[in-house]
Amino acid sequence: MQIALNIAVALALMFVVVVLGLGLWNMVKGGSGNTSQRLMRLRVLGQAVALALLLGVLFLSGGGRG
Repeated sequence: MQIALNIAVALALMFVVVVLGLGLWNMVKGGSGNTSQRLMRLRVLGQAVALALLLGVLFLSGGGRG
């Protein structure tokens, strides 16, 4: 279970990086503002998912309670 959650966190973070890169590339090349806006909103959603997964991993692993 822990390994699956770690993989999910890594995939979510990679998704965020890819979408951020696509959005920045679209802005640099002078692409559609609507596309950039859509990509940045998708990035924020991806960040929320990544954060939720990361908090879930910390919660399930004990979060440093000793």
